[in-house]
Amino acid sequence: MKVLILCTGNSCRSQMAHGFLQSFDKNLQVFSAGTEASGKLNAKAVQVMSEIGIDISGHTSDSVSKYLDEEWDFVITVCGGANESCPAFIGKVKNRVHIGFDDPSHAEGTDEFIMSEFHRVRDEIKEQFYQFYLENMKGK
Repeated sequence: MKVLILCTGNSCRSQMAHGFLQSFDKNLQVFSAGTEASGKLNAKAVQVMSEIGIDISGHTSDSVSKYLDEEWDFVITVCGGANESCPAFIGKVKNRVHIGFDDPSHAEGTDEFIMSEFHRVRDEIKEQFYQFYLENMKGK
């Protein structure tokens, strides 16, 4: 099964979702991309994933254009807030799904608050992607 997780910057939420989905099932082919790929991973996203034993430091932040000619079982968008436009994927896709999350990289305030937002969003991504995996991918 081939899955593309799509976001705008491909530095944070899509990378965490990519890491979780791959950790649930090593047989899945999981990729992530962004419509305006930042070219680098968010250091705090790498840190909060590392804290729970998932290393995403080797991931790359790629443009969605890299994947347009491929066929996908699922393309999952993870953009969230009302101020954010969710990208559309125009390639060949069997199932388009949206599972939205706040962008913790936009959090402002103390270091403690910002890190709490990264932890909150990480945990939400884990919970919702695991549920999605169980209902739509496991054993299929």
